[in-house]
Amino acid sequence: MHGTANAERLISLRTDVERLSLDILRLLNHRIRAVREIGTLKIADGMPLRDREREEALLRRLSADNEGPLDEPAMRDVFHRILEAGVRLVRSGRPDGLRVEADELRRPLRAGGHTLDGLAYVAGPCAIESEAQLDATAARLAALGVRFLRGGTFKPRTSPYSFQGLGAPAVRMLRDAGERHGLATITEVTSPTQVELVAEHVDVLQVGARNMYNYELLRELGRAGRPVLLKRGLSATIEEWLLAAEHLSVSGAEQIVLCERGIRGFDRETRFSLDLSSVPVLAQRTGLPVMVDVSHAAGRRDILLPLTRAAFAVGACAVMLEVHPDPDSALSDAEQQLSFDAFEALVRAVPRDLASAAMELARALPHPAEGRAHATSAGAAISAP
Repeated sequence: MHGTANAERLISLRTDVERLSLDILRLLNHRIRAVREIGTLKIADGMPLRDREREEALLRRLSADNEGPLDEPAMRDVFHRILEAGVRLVRSGRPDGLRVEADELRRPLRAGGHTLDGLAYVAGPCAIESEAQLDATAARLAALGVRFLRGGTFKPRTSPYSFQGLGAPAVRMLRDAGERHGLATITEVTSPTQVELVAEHVDVLQVGARNMYNYELLRELGRAGRPVLLKRGLSATIEEWLLAAEHLSVSGAEQIVLCERGIRGFDRETRFSLDLSSVPVLAQRTGLPVMVDVSHAAGRRDILLPLTRAAFAVGACAVMLEVHPDPDSALSDAEQQLSFDAFEALVRAVPRDLASAAMELARALPHPAEGRAHATSAGAAISAP
């Protein structure tokens, strides 16, 4: 008798579960239709498909209304998958949907045993001029906790009479300096014919601003099996920049970091106009990490500290700076390179300045209770006759 009752109850529960599952499916499809329409409107207006702040606000509201027994982690996992499925279906119907917009790319760049995140720096000379110059720079950077060493080997210069770099010998100097001091290495590749050589010796391959549109080079770099640092072109839109990253991705690049380095404007106070708005915009559109090259944007060393603070404040994963043992005697871009002592002062000042600014902002904001009281009194004043 007891067994019969249990069997009947089991059948009833299974029927309820099946009915509820069908109801959930209908609701999910209804939700997807609404999400697709939202996606169509966003694409028409040139808006990013994802709004992560809105997604997080939704999850918080669901968490507050969750009566259980579904626990918090399980609830978040279920709805995260629903959100992902909606975005994926919208992208699948978008003619220009990009691989580099996929959320699974949201991870820091790892190369040479180091990770590019936090208040990270990529530093080194504009151009490698000698083994002694590079080794002295690498030693000082390593002592300051820098983990990524940059150095120009093949230099695409505007004037054919400017120093063009030491080429292949400098690539090997960079490799040796990185190995001696435990640093990951980065250098620019300017031609498809250089890719094999540089990929053999250097941890991260850089695409310079002038080569962002060099699609043959991008495809070759994508096949190289190394992380790629992609600088923004001198006059490139964010869409063009992302499409350049897409060339790398479809060619096989698994790690790509975007580097904002300023775009051409009409003002001559700085070398380029540093578009820091690109950092949060890209954070909405892609999972790729974004860093900022303040040296090339400024073209002058006296404003690098505030630009570095600003870059980190808007969410850059790292800042690139040019450092030289004797900047005034540098063979290229002398005006924008920092001495060892100036770079050390900057590295020590940035976290202190950011912390101080955060404390000042916290003191300036009213306490939540004070804010409510102020809002209540203001409302009363407005409504008073």
